[in-house]
Amino acid sequence: MRILAIDYGLRRMGLAVSDLLGITAQGLETLEHSTRDDHLKKLTRLVAEYEVSRVIVGNPIHLDGGVTAMSEKAARFAEQLRRRLSCSVELWDERLSTAQAEATLREMDVKRSTRRKSIDRMAATLLLQSYLDCHPVHTPQEENCSPGGTP
Repeated sequence: MRILAIDYGLRRMGLAVSDLLGITAQGLETLEHSTRDDHLKKLTRLVAEYEVSRVIVGNPIHLDGGVTAMSEKAARFAEQLRRRLSCSVELWDERLSTAQAEATLREMDVKRSTRRKSIDRMAATLLLQSYLDCHPVHTPQEENCSPGGTP
């Protein structure tokens, strides 16, 4: 069972996919700005290519848990995916994932120009890994992981 994570953005979308066992996340290509229909077609192809059974869309809510303008856009995008794909699509809390990705890349001593190109993929990878950590494959779902993604 593979899971695809999308770090949704207006200019770029970072992507990551889980391994077959649902234990680790690996970054994929970043989708650059294009039409919504083009993105949906590319994502549909990726879902088929990787045999994805679930898609996670990052939900950029406020630190206090409140809705943001961007989280409303992410929710609309997730709804479009639900209508297009045959697999499950859900939102997952991505508070601070981009900041965490930036810090991780800085710690790895990645050059600033390379960081800009890698940040969305890294954010999607961190998003997916947080989901996988809260939904272990071989053990019951942990109590502290809610459907909204707050660990």
